[in-house]
Amino acid sequence: MGAVLLAAIAMVAASQARGAEPITLAMIEGLSGSLGNGGEAAYRNLLIAVERINARGGVKLPQAQGGARPLRLVRYDSKGNNEEALAMLKAALDGGASFVTQGNSSATAAALIDALNKHNERDPARRALFLNYSAVDPALTNELCSFWHFRFDAHADMRLSALTDVLRDDRRVRSVYLIGQDYSFGQHVLREARRSLAAKRPDIRIVGDELHPLGRVKDFLPYAAKIKASGADVVLTGNWGNDLTLLIKAAREAGVEASFYTFYGNALGAPAAIGEAGVGRLLAVAEWHPNVGTASSERFYAEFRQRFPNPRDDYVHARMQVMVEMLAAAIERAGSTDAVAVARALEGMRVDPKTSGLGGVHDGTMRASDHQFIQPLYVSVMQRQGEAGVAHDNEGSGYGFRTVRYLAPAQTEQPARCTMQRPAAP
Repeated sequence: MGAVLLAAIAMVAASQARGAEPITLAMIEGLSGSLGNGGEAAYRNLLIAVERINARGGVKLPQAQGGARPLRLVRYDSKGNNEEALAMLKAALDGGASFVTQGNSSATAAALIDALNKHNERDPARRALFLNYSAVDPALTNELCSFWHFRFDAHADMRLSALTDVLRDDRRVRSVYLIGQDYSFGQHVLREARRSLAAKRPDIRIVGDELHPLGRVKDFLPYAAKIKASGADVVLTGNWGNDLTLLIKAAREAGVEASFYTFYGNALGAPAAIGEAGVGRLLAVAEWHPNVGTASSERFYAEFRQRFPNPRDDYVHARMQVMVEMLAAAIERAGSTDAVAVARALEGMRVDPKTSGLGGVHDGTMRASDHQFIQPLYVSVMQRQGEAGVAHDNEGSGYGFRTVRYLAPAQTEQPARCTMQRPAAP
C-alpha cells in the first residue's frame, strides 16, 4: 500500500474521530458494460487526487464550516445509460453531495446538466455543481452552457484543431477516412473534421465518412476492410474506450497501412492493440502525457505508478487530477461548500504551475464566461520505448508517445458562444 494512501487513510480516520464531516464528490460513470474500462480508469485518477489532498490535511475551511475536512469519492454506476445516470444523480443529491463529476459520454453530460439546472432552481437549499472531466461536445460550454457546469477537458474542436494542424503540415497526406461513434460527440467530430480539413487542406480527399453504434460493435473487421479498400492515408477518429481499441486491432489484422489521428489513442489498450504497426503512425492529442520530460512531470507520473503499479492501470490524465485540486482550492477560497460560492471561486481560477498541489505539472485557467478550462495540448506519436523522447511506455506495451507539437493555452483557446444565466448575487 502506497505512502500517499496510508497517509490519506490516517487523515480520514483522524478527521472522523474528531467529527469532521467529509466533503462528498460523487462520480457518476459507466463502470460496467462494454465501456466500463474507461470509467474505472477515470476513477483511479480521481481517487489518487482525493488521496493526495487528504494526505496533506484535507480541505481547509473555517472552524464554523467544520475546519479541515477530508474529501470522499463515492462511485455511482450509470452502466453507460442516460436514464441510469439520471437516477444516480438523484441518489447522489439525496445523499447530500454538493459536487458531482462525470465525463465518459457527452450525451450523458448534457442530460446531467439539464437535470441539475432544474434541481438547483427547484431546490436551492441543495444546489450542486457538475465537474466534467471528459465530455467534450463543444455545445456543453456553448449553447448548453450552465453556471452549474465546469468542463476541465479541452473540447472536441480544440482537440481537433490541434490534430488537423499537424495533419495540415504533413504534405504526404492526400486522403482521409473519417469514422466515429454515432452519438452527439462522434457526429460533431466528423462534421467539424470535414470543415477543418476543407479550410486547412482543401486538396485532401475525404474517402470515407462513417458512424457506428456506440459501444455495441464487437467486430470492426468489416469497417477495417472498407478503410483498407479506400486507400486512405489517414484515419481520423474521436473513438474512445473499447470502440477505439477494437477498431485499431481490426485495422492491424486487416493490414491497414494508414496513419491514425486519434483523440485517445495513447491509452486503454490501443498501443498494444496496434503494436509495431503503430510506430510513427498512431497519433493522439492530450493535455499531458508521460514523456513530457520535465522534472515535475516525472514526479507526478512516478507517484501514479507507485499507487497503481499494474501496467493495465496505466491511464494517467493531468486534467482529472487538476480538477480535484481546483475544487479543493475553490472551496478553500470560498470558505464554504455552498455551490454558488464555490462556482464563483472557480471562475477565472488559474492553476499556478509553481504553487498548485500537483507541483507544476499543468497550467490553465477556468474561463469565467463559459466555464471552459483553457489549457495546453500535446500532439504525440507512438514510438518504441527507449527511443529519443520516449522514456516511458504505455500500459506495459513497450510503446510510448513522443511530443510532435505543443500548443500553449493561448493557442488552444477558441471563442465562446455562451449566454449564461447566473444566480442573483446575495
